[in-house]
Order: sequence, then C-alpha cells, then structure tokens
Amino acid sequence: MILKNKVAVITGGAGGIGKAIVSAFIREGAKVIVADINNSELKNLKNNKIIKIRTDIAKIKDVKNLVKKTIKILGTVDILVNAAGIQQPIGSLAETQAEDWLKNITTNIGGTMLCCKFVLPEMISKRKGKIINFSGGGATFPRVNFSAYASSKAAIVRFTETVAEEVKEFGIDINAISPGSVYTNMLKEIIRAGEKAGKHDLEGAIKIKKDGGTSAELVADLSVFLASDASNGITGKLISAVWDNWRKFNKNISKMKNSSLFTLRRVDGLKIIELKTAQ
Repeated sequence: MILKNKVAVITGGAGGIGKAIVSAFIREGAKVIVADINNSELKNLKNNKIIKIRTDIAKIKDVKNLVKKTIKILGTVDILVNAAGIQQPIGSLAETQAEDWLKNITTNIGGTMLCCKFVLPEMISKRKGKIINFSGGGATFPRVNFSAYASSKAAIVRFTETVAEEVKEFGIDINAISPGSVYTNMLKEIIRAGEKAGKHDLEGAIKIKKDGGTSAELVADLSVFLASDASNGITGKLISAVWDNWRKFNKNISKMKNSSLFTLRRVDGLKIIELKTAQ
C-alpha cells in the first residue's frame, strides 16, 4: 500500500495502459480519479473505488473542470498520470491531412501541458507532488509515417525535463515513461492502417499481436514506483519500462540527479545505443 490515501488523477484511464495503471494504484491504496474522453469506456469501468470524470484533455475548460472537481471531492492532487493520447494520422507527411497532424500535437503535447499546468498550483502550495508523462515510439529515433506522434512524444520528453527544473525547488518530481510495445488500440490502428504504416511498423504490430508484446502491468509497476516516495529525487528523466533497470534506481538517486542519463542529449559523430552503466 505504498500509495495509501494519495489522490491520483489518471488521464486516459479507461483503456489500455491507463486502465492497468488505475488497477495498480488502487491496489496500492490510492484514491483515483479516472479522466477519459471515451464515455462508453468510462461506463465500462465497474470499480466502485474510482471516480470518473469525462475529460477532453485538449480543451482548457475540461482540464480546469477536472482539477477543480478533484480538489472539491478529494481535497487535493498528489499524483498526476498523463496517459491519454492519440496516434493518428498514420502515413507520410505529404499524404496526411494537416488538420489531423495538428490535432495530434494539440492532444498529446497540448493536453499533457494543460494537465500539468492546472495541477501544479496545488502541488506547489503543498511543496510536494508527482507527475508522470508518457513518451512513446519515435521520441528517440525517427519513426517513418508517424511524424505527428513521434514529434509530440519527443516534445513531451523535453517538456518534462524543462518543467521538472522549474518546480524542483518545490519538491515536485516530473518524469516521462517510454512504455514499450504494449498491445493496445494504437497497435490495432497500425494493423488497420496496413501499408500506410510502413512495412517495419506493420510487421512489428502483427508480431506484437501474436506474441503479446510488453505487459501493461510492467508499465503500471513503473508508474507506481515513480508515484511513490521510493522515487523521491528522481526528476526530469525519460525511463523505459522495458530496457531500464528502474527497480534499482532508488539505490542510485544521488548519482542520477546531475547525470545526463535518461535525458535527451546529443552524442557527436556516432550513432550508438549508450550502455547505461549508472543503473
């Protein structure tokens, strides 16, 4: 029960990874607000330990209402998990609609920004808080035919690093998660898109469907760790649920604080995958 009585707002909590995070947080004793744009999926959540608030994270009015209602009902916000997001449009930049491209940016990076912006005054006033943002495929490498999604997810990483520095003095930790290849509706979208997704992503999605991919529970466990006091002092980092040895991070927090590991950075002259020896 390492999140006992903590108040958590989880966007995108009615489906996919978000639903797994909701279950994990409840198991660990948190009081959970589930925010999602999908009314039917919200209605399908039968857990009587959660409070459901329909929210379009791309709308300022909706996000303000979400935070206001949370504080009114539960008194505060201790944890924010920004798991909501969209993947469309799929296809080359030349072939996709400009309106769809901009909608992705508005939803993914704009929605993440709005949720952070409107919970931060509450966290700053308490001088404590945890925020978990979601990066994803293409944030750290070019992802052909997914330029909007990849760009938004890379932007979330730099946004996370920047805001983490702004609020560090208030005891607020903000990190981003790279969840890996979880079989969610986004993977189903790739399969439906067919050739528009490109051979690499299409074949990968079909393989994930067959093999199961990354467990959503693994991502939820990392979210619990980052939301708990066990991760205090870890902030401004991009952490892979699959590839980073995050279960041992609390033994190396002092080394991580001023390290460029788990951040966006440039390595001159070489295209390499860095070995993270500080884990």
